[in-house]
Amino acid sequence: MKTYIFTTLFLFFILNNVAQGIQGVASYTSKTQLKDFNITSNDLTPEMKDQMMEKMKKAFEKTFVLNFTNFESLYQEEEKLDTPTPNSGPKMKMAFIGSSTSGKLYKNFKNNQYIKEDDIFGKEFLITDSMQKMNWKLTNEQKKIGNYTCYKAQLIIPVSDEETKQYQEFKKKKEAGKTTLFEIKEPKDEVVEAWYTLEIPIPNGPGKYWGLPGLILELHEFNTVFLCNKIVLNPKDKIEIKIPKNGKNVSQKEFDAIQEKKLKSMTNENGAIEIRIN
Repeated sequence: MKTYIFTTLFLFFILNNVAQGIQGVASYTSKTQLKDFNITSNDLTPEMKDQMMEKMKKAFEKTFVLNFTNFESLYQEEEKLDTPTPNSGPKMKMAFIGSSTSGKLYKNFKNNQYIKEDDIFGKEFLITDSMQKMNWKLTNEQKKIGNYTCYKAQLIIPVSDEETKQYQEFKKKKEAGKTTLFEIKEPKDEVVEAWYTLEIPIPNGPGKYWGLPGLILELHEFNTVFLCNKIVLNPKDKIEIKIPKNGKNVSQKEFDAIQEKKLKSMTNENGAIEIRIN
C-alpha cells in the first residue's frame, strides 16, 4: 500500500494559505476497552469486582470539546453533573494518575508550544513545553464519517527505554517467585490510527495529536477510540481561546519525574501498585 510522509513544508502551506479564517468547535466521545485488565484480590467479592469494572468502563467513556482557530486551540473534557446514587453500600471513587485526557490542553501552532493543566492526586500543575513532531504516514484509504470524506494516517509509537526497564524488572520479580497485582506484557511498538478530512484544513485533533493536513475526526490510540460526533464551523460568535493558567509551572520532563516518584511511593515490595478501597 502506497504511503506518504507529511512534510513540515506542506503543513506551513496549509496554515498560511488554505486555512485562513476557519474557526469552530468539534465534540468527541471516547471509549476504552478493558480486555487486558483484570482485578485480582481475595478481599473483594465477585459483586465488588463487577462494580469496580463497571465504574472503570464508565470512567473511560468521556466527551471532549475542541475549540479551534487557525493557529491555536483548547481541548478539554466536557463537564457533566454527577448522577445521584442511592446512599447505601460501599462507595468507590476511581482516579487515574497520569491520564492523557485529564485537564485543559492548549496548542499554539505559531510558536510550536502547548500548555496543559494536569494534577497528581489533587496537586495542580501547569505543563509548558514544545509540541512533539509527529511523523505521520499517509495512506490512500478513505471512508465517510458523517458527511465528511476522511483519509487514514498512521503514527508509530516506539517502545520507550522506561517501558523496557519496567518489563525487565517485572520479569526478574516473576522469576524470583514474587507476585504482582498487574501482569506486564512485553512492550511492543504501538500504531496510532487517525482519520482526517481535507474539507476542514486545520492540522488539529483530539488530545496531543496534530500535524495532518486536515482535522482528525476519528482516532485509535492503544485501546481507546475517539470519535467526532459534532462539528460547528465558523459560528456567529467568535471562538475565544483561553490559555490555561492554573497550577505549578513545570516542563513535561519535570512533571513526568514527579509522577514517577509518586507511583513509586505507592508500590509495595513486590512491585505492585497498592489500591486501597474504603
